[in-house]
Amino acid sequence: MANGGPVQHGFPHLETVRASITALYKRLSYDTVQTFATSVAPADVAFCDTDDLYLGAQRVARELVRHYRLPDARLIVSFREMTHAASVELAAGPEYFVELNDRFRTHRRDIGAALAHEVMHVYLHRLGLSFPGTRDNEILTDTATTYLGAGWLLLDAYREDSASSQKLGYLTPEEFGYVLAKRARVFAEDPSVWFTSPQAYTAYGKGLAEARRDEQQPPLTAAGWAGRRRYAHDRRHAQGDRAAGSSAGARAGVPYSFTPDGRGPLRVSFPCPTCQQRIRVPVRGRVRARCGLCRTVLECDT
Repeated sequence: MANGGPVQHGFPHLETVRASITALYKRLSYDTVQTFATSVAPADVAFCDTDDLYLGAQRVARELVRHYRLPDARLIVSFREMTHAASVELAAGPEYFVELNDRFRTHRRDIGAALAHEVMHVYLHRLGLSFPGTRDNEILTDTATTYLGAGWLLLDAYREDSASSQKLGYLTPEEFGYVLAKRARVFAEDPSVWFTSPQAYTAYGKGLAEARRDEQQPPLTAAGWAGRRRYAHDRRHAQGDRAAGSSAGARAGVPYSFTPDGRGPLRVSFPCPTCQQRIRVPVRGRVRARCGLCRTVLECDT
């Protein structure tokens, strides 16, 4: 939790974020991801200063348990002085003990954001889905929270001005915006209508621009002129390498790579812009590909 200190910006964790989205689809399946089409509603996690602190926190926790479809999980919420925003004890269940930073006693509107992250830890724990290392596992948790409909709370908790700052989670504000934009494209949802933080709008806009760039990379037909020209150049090199008997492969700085397919046509491999699973199609002009993981249909010019 950045509390008055510097807030990291940009996309330093983008590779892990993309791997997290792929891991979610692989572990949950397309059909299960689709059951999270409706995000957590602001009214369901609203917390005003007149609410009883403990009863209100338990109410919000129950709502997030319901959203994540963990009906047999019970969260016991308490508050104490700590460095991080919150922590959860991942035992066998069904009871899980969550501790929130004492700061939330007076910053109650952000309790939902802190609990969204901690309840996701429980959800992933039950799934048996994790990444090695604390950093990558926390990035997975933030990404899953956001992609499955509760992460807009974490971005909305980001506030920064010349005198103070607050940010929850391990992703940068722009990375939260990126994952929210990915979700928005899948479920035709506009999370910006729920933001109360002006800085959240800006971060979401930058994340949305990055997400759109994923959809404009060759060999997708939406790629721009410069990308198409670079792709044609790399394709000629790959075809020349194959004719010479050397291996065609990835080139630095591009998301696609060329690979031979025995005596058949040259193939190009590239990440699905929705789930980041790599797709492999023949190099033969216009083709329509369907991602086997997230079922996105892609128009390609290979």
